[in-house]
Amino acid sequence: MKTKILLAEDDPDFGMILKQYLELEDFEVTWFQNPEEIVCLLSTDFHFHIGILDIMMPSIDGFSLAKMILKEKNNFPLLFLTAKNQKIDRLMGLKIGADDYIAKPCDPEELVLRIKNILKRTQPNATVKIKIGDYYFDTEKLLLSHPEGNVRLTIRERELLLYLLKYNGTMIKRDDILDNLWETNDYFTGRSLDVFISRLRKYFMNDPQIKIQSLRGIGFEVDFPLT
Repeated sequence: MKTKILLAEDDPDFGMILKQYLELEDFEVTWFQNPEEIVCLLSTDFHFHIGILDIMMPSIDGFSLAKMILKEKNNFPLLFLTAKNQKIDRLMGLKIGADDYIAKPCDPEELVLRIKNILKRTQPNATVKIKIGDYYFDTEKLLLSHPEGNVRLTIRERELLLYLLKYNGTMIKRDDILDNLWETNDYFTGRSLDVFISRLRKYFMNDPQIKIQSLRGIGFEVDFPLT
């Protein structure tokens, strides 16, 4: 079965080129120039594996569209296309819950690689429940449970937490996290990593035994009490 891609891109030339290239790579692409058409599908015929959203679109921008999609389709994988390299764009996308972003004009091969990496991360896994201090972490449902309340993680948050758990009790280099999870290492991905680390600290705030300590200029030291 082919991977079904939702493509939201209002530029007719770029959209057509992107659609044709992705189809040559054996993806099934449904291309929308009007994002309002996608909103109409959310409660009916929405059968996609991943969405690629341009940020700058008329009537509904990519950020607003992503919020609408994720409200109805929790944890739906999203990749943003942006013509700008401004930090606010990238951080906004990450806060919404995007899995990745790429600047236009993008290299088609790089885009395909990013799509495949996202899909690989988001494939259903066998259910694994991990006891972390006072928390339970269901890796398939992306659910972090605590007597005070539950949190649903994003795909990226799950992958980061699993990576930290893998190296529990050790010093973890920032560069290693970025190279392994983000597969790129620049200012923007470094800032996005800080955003995700801050989120995890907030999620675990109800158990003071759990520590994610920053080591300036080096990385992180984590202490997860596992039982």
